[in-house]
Amino acid sequence: MGKQNELTAALRAHISWPLHLVVIFAAADIVSYIINVYAGVVGSIAIGIYLLLTVPAYLRSYRQIRDLLVEFATHYGTMQKRLLNEFEVPYALLDENGKILWMNKKFQEASGRARTYHKSINAIIGTITKEWLQRENVYTMEQHINLGDRDYRASIQKVFMKEVLPSKEETPQEQEQATKEGSRNDYIFTLYLFDETRLNEYIRKNEEQRLVSALVYIDNYDEVIAQTAEMKASMVSAIVTRQISDYFSRYDAIVRRTERDKFYVVFKYVYLESLMEDKFSLIESVKKIKAGNEMSLTLSIGVGVNKTTYTQNYEYARMAIDLALGRGGDQVVVKNGDQITYIGGKTQQIEVNTRVKARVKAHALREIIESHEQILIMGHKIGDVDSFGAAIGIYVGAKALGRTPKIVLNEVTSSLKPFREFFTPENDYEENMFIPSETAIEYCDSKTVVIVVDTNRPAHTECEEILKKSKTVVVFDHHRQGNERIENAVLSYIESYASSTCEMVAEMLQYMADGIKLKHQEADSIYAGILIDTNNFMTKTGVRTFEAAAYLRRSGAEVTRVRKLLRNDMNDYKARAEAVRHAQVYKGVFAISICPADELESPTVVGAQAANELLNIIGIKASFVLTEYNDKIYISSRSIDEINVQLIMERLGGGGHLSVAGAQLEHASLEDAEDALKQTLNELIEEGQITL
Repeated sequence: MGKQNELTAALRAHISWPLHLVVIFAAADIVSYIINVYAGVVGSIAIGIYLLLTVPAYLRSYRQIRDLLVEFATHYGTMQKRLLNEFEVPYALLDENGKILWMNKKFQEASGRARTYHKSINAIIGTITKEWLQRENVYTMEQHINLGDRDYRASIQKVFMKEVLPSKEETPQEQEQATKEGSRNDYIFTLYLFDETRLNEYIRKNEEQRLVSALVYIDNYDEVIAQTAEMKASMVSAIVTRQISDYFSRYDAIVRRTERDKFYVVFKYVYLESLMEDKFSLIESVKKIKAGNEMSLTLSIGVGVNKTTYTQNYEYARMAIDLALGRGGDQVVVKNGDQITYIGGKTQQIEVNTRVKARVKAHALREIIESHEQILIMGHKIGDVDSFGAAIGIYVGAKALGRTPKIVLNEVTSSLKPFREFFTPENDYEENMFIPSETAIEYCDSKTVVIVVDTNRPAHTECEEILKKSKTVVVFDHHRQGNERIENAVLSYIESYASSTCEMVAEMLQYMADGIKLKHQEADSIYAGILIDTNNFMTKTGVRTFEAAAYLRRSGAEVTRVRKLLRNDMNDYKARAEAVRHAQVYKGVFAISICPADELESPTVVGAQAANELLNIIGIKASFVLTEYNDKIYISSRSIDEINVQLIMERLGGGGHLSVAGAQLEHASLEDAEDALKQTLNELIEEGQITL
């Protein structure tokens, strides 16, 4: 009624202004009487005539204009209602609780409800709830929904009956008072549904049309061709090329051979899911090629996926293939942004017998050392004999080049103590040859060379901070690479087929400088690293392993002396025996045990030894020993050849090799870690990654 009264008053004021002129005329007429009575009489007569003409016209015009306005308002309301009802966009009005008050024809068609449907919108769109609508200080809302086979963007606005939104100039107290008075409690919701089905379809098609880059490398092409008769070598090459082309042609891909053993592949993103579901069966079919070749061919594939540029896709593919090769080859790595997926990698990489790579890396290391004065060498936390021996080897090489490096070592475990005692000033070694992390951080600057051995994960190093301070980082490791790795390395030598980092260092020492002579304690340390990581030359040994051992023997390493240095004390032996005695057999092939850590200086080393012991039991395909140490759960896993323990440990956040791997679990108990291990085993068995 208030609006109606306002409209009536405005209408009266608009058409009554001629009557208001009578007041002016009357005042003028009074003045006329004072000046001249005759003129005043004439004026009075004129005013009378004016009133006789104006008053009827006013009354008649008011009724006509009012009737016209009523007719226009009625017609306007009808047209407005008709337009809303025939509006091409689905439209509805909701009350404050989300109940439907009214809907147009398009909304009826989209929702499949009749005009008389006045229930909650939640029954039609489950994600629009009363609580979601009634959120405080939210006046415009959006959701992406599905109705039937159509995609919609639901746009909802809160419309107040008296006042649309609180004024920015109002204080919080004034806003609260206005709410209490009810000026903002009377509202409804307007709901629009914008059809995005075609837009989403175009977006999806655009995504599917994106190009994916892939690099395909034949891991052991040169080795296979070298062992194949000359007449059949070209046939082997032709068959593998045809298999690669035929496989990817099924996915509408372009394949180009860039080198003898390298291919570049481009295909649409829509086919990537199919390739991953197929688990890139090409890597398995290539192994079956037999055309006079005794050795099986293996492939590594790196796939790069990104939403930006083709150049970025290729760069991701290159990073993926480097990661695949660093993990030992014979697998596929898909890099999609920060997400990395591994497929394959179940078999042991065939050892490359040539030492060309070792010689090239040794010369590169020599150039880096000669161009820098300050050198820091470090292994991984809770250092073992392999990381210690490799650090000693690099130390010897740097000394031969006229430098005085330092080794970062925080904790001397019981397994390292016999070796560490050799390197003292009494034996002509610097007093500060070994320094802790705190000293290393002060010593290191941007011009310092940091050489990391036996790990490629920054978080596992003795001092991660110096990796950030130095501009020159070198990495030597034999573990397979994972998602986390040292990114800023100027020289990276990671060979997963190598038995140990000590083996790699022993090879490089023969090329770093002329006439390097090892003292017996240095040779013993490096030899011990090979001995431990190969479990006395029983696992992961190849021709180059024995060649490295022979070099160290010629340099003064003594087998009997090393064996004495590697002996355990009684507590370690008892703990290892206890772990073996209480081992449980899971699924008939997995040995799982817990190694007691009480009174042990290096419980993780003992756990690894226990895992090796459990493999001597008939029927055991893989062993897992859990050890609690420094508020973490360490898992040591071992296998002979049937189970890839690296895949298992990677699921738990660790890594390693196919037959030797490990993981660290934080904020977990031994029981939780054991349950997580069993759950992981079950998942891999269900996925077909592990075959019992």
